Amino acid sequence: MDPADAASAGRTSGAWMMTRRVAVGLGTLSVLLAASTGCPKPQPIPIAAPDTGKDYDRALPPGQLALRKITDPAMIPDFSDAFYNAQSGALRDAILRSLHYLGKRSSERYFPYGDVTHARAVESLRLFLDVLSRAKSPGELNQLIREEFDVYMSVGCDDMGTVLFTGYYTPIFDGSRTRTARFAYPIYKTPPDLRKDAEGNPAGGPWKTRQEIESGGALAGNELVWLEDRFKTYVVTIQGSGQIRMPDGRIEEIGYAANNGHDYKSIGKELVADGKIAKENLSLSSMLEYFRNNPQDIDTYCWRNPRYIFFQPAPGGPFGCLNEKVTTHYSIATDKDVYPRACLSFLDVSNFPTEAGSGARPYRGFALDQDRGAAIRAAGRCDVFMGVGDEAGRRAGFTYSEGKLYYLFKKDSPSYAGGPARTDTASSAAMDAPPAASPAPGSGSEETGSITVSPVRSQR
Repeated sequence: MDPADAASAGRTSGAWMMTRRVAVGLGTLSVLLAASTGCPKPQPIPIAAPDTGKDYDRALPPGQLALRKITDPAMIPDFSDAFYNAQSGALRDAILRSLHYLGKRSSERYFPYGDVTHARAVESLRLFLDVLSRAKSPGELNQLIREEFDVYMSVGCDDMGTVLFTGYYTPIFDGSRTRTARFAYPIYKTPPDLRKDAEGNPAGGPWKTRQEIESGGALAGNELVWLEDRFKTYVVTIQGSGQIRMPDGRIEEIGYAANNGHDYKSIGKELVADGKIAKENLSLSSMLEYFRNNPQDIDTYCWRNPRYIFFQPAPGGPFGCLNEKVTTHYSIATDKDVYPRACLSFLDVSNFPTEAGSGARPYRGFALDQDRGAAIRAAGRCDVFMGVGDEAGRRAGFTYSEGKLYYLFKKDSPSYAGGPARTDTASSAAMDAPPAASPAPGSGSEETGSITVSPVRSQR
């Protein structure tokens, strides 16, 4: 979701929320579902809001990258607190998925990233797996990282390293393969006449707008699934992925296939600007309530966002922009124009929702940069994948906090002078390639497939 839409998502009862696809607007999908089904609304997590006066989406000058190598040892963070986070098998799985991606020749075109060659990116991940096996204590992990890795820090939104962390997730909605009295709102497959590039963007420039797609009947017969709620359909099309619970109870996964080439526009911000919802009350639930009370305005506002995502079956996901499965808490989405793909990152977040959902605490942990979102643009934004389903959505909606974002690369040496290295190792080869039907790199694939609920990264 977009920062405005996501940020507001976690804000209820004046509480702040913290970290699928941001700003002032949509709240958690779980809040949306609770409101639409009559279920008790989840209680907000009490967290102090960050300085909303900052421009987290500030663009970098042309050609500038987001990362800057730390040369002062005093500026390197303490990695000790992440020792137990690093023991997770899920982290190792995420690393292997990045290695699987980097083992494809197509990944080589995104390197070098600054002074980081493709070979160095690969060796950095391999070395980190080795460090994880050798480190027997928090202190030893911290020491090994300092000895063997160069640490880079994001310049953030202010050139001081400030990054806004938000959360996204993959929702589960009731739906049907066929239109019924209950399920009357379609989600479309890629139009037959839409020529797209490798990342799902229209090859000949922007295609039809959301309004033209939804109002003209141009895609009749091209429906993939049908949902029961007009606004839920909108949410899925800005998230880039979802899981659909069919009438017989089966869960079918859908993911990004292409987009119409138009820029994303936050309808949450539009509602605030028009005085429909107070900025401090903006959330997914408040938007749902507004549209429930003012159904005549749904098309008016949804059509102000011309961007539209087309879908395809995507079993085995959700997938990120690398066409690799994303991992709860260990996959992040960033702007791939300024951040490196598949590389190891370290998050230092001021407030992060606890697993129990009873509050928030500072968080330090490792993650892999494996996704992107249309609303996640610039060095000052990072979206954390929070998982699948209502609870993941609730936590994503409460994720909205400032912090620092670091990347680790094996200390440079002459061994990197050669060309890109392949990753055909036993460990990376063991990772199964995503099904052929999974999203192609570039959205859910590059749009990212999930729902962002917090600063709103939607619009993947």
